[in-house]
Amino acid sequence: MSAAVLDRQAAGTTRAAEYDWVLLTVSILLLSIGLVFVASASIALAERDTGNAFYFVERQALYAAAGTFAAVMMMLIPLKFWRTMSPVLLLGAFGMLTLVLVPGFGHEVNGSVRWLTIGPIRLIQASEPARLLLIMFVADYLARRQHEVSTTFTGFAKPLGLVAIAVMLLLAEPDFGAATVLIATVLGMLFIGGARLRDFLVLLMGTVGAMTALALSSPYRVARLTGFLDPWADPFNSGFQLTQSLIAIGRGAWFGVGLGAGVQKLFYLPEAHTDFVFAVIAEELGLIGVLLVIGLYVIFFLRCFRVGRGAARTGEHYASALAFGIGLWIGIQSLINLGVNMGVLPTKGLTLPLISSGGSSLLVTCAAIGLVLRASYEIERADGDVWRKKTKWNGSSR
Repeated sequence: MSAAVLDRQAAGTTRAAEYDWVLLTVSILLLSIGLVFVASASIALAERDTGNAFYFVERQALYAAAGTFAAVMMMLIPLKFWRTMSPVLLLGAFGMLTLVLVPGFGHEVNGSVRWLTIGPIRLIQASEPARLLLIMFVADYLARRQHEVSTTFTGFAKPLGLVAIAVMLLLAEPDFGAATVLIATVLGMLFIGGARLRDFLVLLMGTVGAMTALALSSPYRVARLTGFLDPWADPFNSGFQLTQSLIAIGRGAWFGVGLGAGVQKLFYLPEAHTDFVFAVIAEELGLIGVLLVIGLYVIFFLRCFRVGRGAARTGEHYASALAFGIGLWIGIQSLINLGVNMGVLPTKGLTLPLISSGGSSLLVTCAAIGLVLRASYEIERADGDVWRKKTKWNGSSR
């Protein structure tokens, strides 16, 4: 059989590059669950405060549409473009985190200045896009300096110095939860990227010590960090939110009270449609619903790591670090939110990705997922190119 015939057969049988459809499907399911439960958890509050029972879910649907558009755009843009823009992304992250602290640009909500504004219009929560931009920068750094990171302490510490500046800006807002997620994500990226265990442990202990000292330096932070240990000691003040969340989870039992039939969301559980939407899911769908949601997040996390491993195998180190970083970020934030709702972690004010009401979080998370899907596409294409080259070589040898 001639080489030309083999080439034609290879062209006909080679599968076109595809996106990770499992990851895409899981993301759509989580987004859909979010829309349903934002509606369920917020109807009474929206009716009371705005006169429109569907106010919050309409906003969530609008941001979901914008997030879908952002994800599609990220899926279409080659990752090489973002690598070339790495310094600009870093400056953009620091610019937003700094600008939100400037009077006239930052807007205060619940005692924290986290929103960038133009006049009366709240644009975006600065920590959300800044976190993604920093992850993208660290991914590029790991791709360029992988040997330095794995062999020297300075190579390991350089990106952490930049992240430390971002953390200080986040704490100035203050946003302790976002700072915690960012540090944990970057440390995880560096560890996966080949950092020496001794360097990792030294920095990890130092970071934990510094964060602990910072947390204990403020009576407000101490109260929030210790209140979860015994919320029933002060169930109508510091422990109110957690006790109501635990009541909701307990009422759900095995199969829940039924979609829409929950009681705790009716002005008992504060922030039912944002930080504590998981408690509403537990009350209305029970343990079965809880396991479904947790299972979807586990699959999401594993698919991101699958993309990361595939990218490393094909030599796409930027795509690999990016997929690992986004998987760690979504996984860590989800874990913290679930822990807060169940009373095993102190309240952090972090949303449940793709499910909680929150425009900035939803928009940026969708864009991040688009980046991972783009990475999966480029890996598939790289694998296809290798397969075609091998087939063509074997045909020529015959």
